[in-house]
Formats: sequence, C-alpha cells, structure tokens
Amino acid sequence: MDLGTANTLIYVRGEGIVLNEPSVVAYDINSSDVLAVGKEAKSYLGRTPKNIAAVRPLKDGVIADFEVTQAMIREFFLKVQRMGMFFKPSVVICVPAGITQVEKRAVVEAAEEVGVGKVYLIEEPMAAAIGANLDISQNKGQMVIDIGGGTTEVAVLTLSSVAYSESVRVAGDELNEAIMRHLLRNHQLQIGENTAEECKMKAGSAYPVEGLPEPYRLFGKDVVTNSPREVYLSLAEIRQAIQEPVRAVVEGVQRALEKTPAELVTDIARDGIHMAGGGSLLHGLDKFIEAETGMPCHLTEDPLTTVVMGSGIAMEDLKGYKKVFIN
Repeated sequence: MDLGTANTLIYVRGEGIVLNEPSVVAYDINSSDVLAVGKEAKSYLGRTPKNIAAVRPLKDGVIADFEVTQAMIREFFLKVQRMGMFFKPSVVICVPAGITQVEKRAVVEAAEEVGVGKVYLIEEPMAAAIGANLDISQNKGQMVIDIGGGTTEVAVLTLSSVAYSESVRVAGDELNEAIMRHLLRNHQLQIGENTAEECKMKAGSAYPVEGLPEPYRLFGKDVVTNSPREVYLSLAEIRQAIQEPVRAVVEGVQRALEKTPAELVTDIARDGIHMAGGGSLLHGLDKFIEAETGMPCHLTEDPLTTVVMGSGIAMEDLKGYKKVFIN
C-alpha cells in the first residue's frame, strides 16, 4: 500500500494494482459515519454543507487524523478484498524516509486496527527504486526523487540501504496552494483546491515547455463582488506563481548532493537522477532539475504507480528484500 497524502494505491499479490484513489474521506460531523472515500469523497471538497466534512487525513505524508485514516484504510481494504477473523493479510506500507518512530507506530497501529496481520514498512524512495527496476543491491550510488502530494523524498541508495535522505515537506499540494494564493493576491479571485490542481496539471510548468494551452482560462469567485468571474493566465505567470515550492524541491536535491560522499555523487552523475511520484509529472520539472544540478534526470515509466509497484515487488519476495524494511 502506498498510503499517500494525495492518493492511496494498493497492490495485491498476483493481481497487481487494484486500487488508485484520492486519500480523502467525507463523513457526517454529528454521527461520525463515513459517507464516502476516495474519488467520490474528493468531489465533496469545497462543496459540503455544515454537517459534512471532507478531509485529507494525512498531512506531509504522515497521519494527521488517526481515526479518519483508520476508517479510510478499512474502506479501501474492503473494496479490494474481504478480511475476517481467519484471514489477516500481511501488508507492506510505504512511508516517508524522514518518518519518526511515533509516526511509524501510528501507521502500524492504523493498519492493525482494521484487521491486517503482519505490517512491513518500506521507505518511499526505496520502493520507488525497486519499482523503477533499479538494482538496489549494487555497490554504487543511485539517487531517487519521489515527489508526492505532501512530501518530496530525496534519497541516495547503495547496497540495499539508504546512504542519505532528505525529506522536504513541500510537494504537489504546495503547488496547488501557491496557485490559489497567487490568484487571491494578484487577481482578487478565490478558487478551490480541485480547480487549482487542474490548472497545475494542464498548464503548470517549472521550465518553459511547448504544447501547453495558453492563455489558460479558469473561473472563480471575485472576493470583492462575490460574483463568479473568469481570468486568463499566461504560462509564465503560472510558472512564477509556483516558483517558490519548485525552488524548495530543487534545493532539497542540491542539499542531498552536497551531503553525499563524492564517490556516490560520481555514480549518480553517470547514471542520472530517477524521478517518481505524481509531482514529478509537473511539466519541465525534470529539465529544471537538470539545469540546476548539471545531472541528467529520468522519469520512471509510470511515476504515479512506481512506489506501489516497488512495494508490491518487495512483498512478493519478502525474504529477498528483507534488508529494505525499516520495522
């Protein structure tokens, strides 16, 4: 299971990826009854009455609301397989590289409470490397960047271990928020999270690229008149709006390179940096990191599913990958 801030993916032994849904829960505030999870719950964001809350129970890659996270995991598990008293499946869960012991315990307990058996934890960059078909057992440095919704994980791997990791609590969600702030500050226009995310995906870029729609049109609420209004944004303006969080991601990569031993950096320069996670799909981000670090960047085959595929591969061969589990 890739239990992410933005999306949760589940891989089942022998079946592959069977679930890929937003990490969102909608529930009744008065009764605490869960009304929707995943895609349906995400459509509730910004559209709920007073008695219903639509929330993301994970923040910065870790559990912010234990009970709601527990309910979400239970609902997702029930969608993919039946669990009962005599069937307690083992589960591999991906967690940020910078996770604390308390946060680890919260993840394990949330899974155990919904009825799973043995819980194995694997760091997201390690899972991404396995999912990208890198030979993690080699005695050479390999850099992986996993950009999710809440965190950017930068790790240098060698000999099936993390030689150095840098966890930056800036990722895809921060890009959405940067677009929302920019429109409010410069256009007096208020938009929702889903609208900001759509703008980022369709017209957001970290580096000048061709083929994106320009100007980009979006609708929001005028904060002065409270009436609906449309604005047109150039690609350069959107790029400027998200410049700060993009720069924070690049600085995380640069810090990791600075603190990594010279021999491992030499290996990385030869093989390049491997990028995974939904945030790595931001147009031109790979080119921007290349320009700032002087090292080639390679997107994995399917960045959105690389981490969960890696955890699935590790689960299929628990003995072979025993070194990568951190609990």
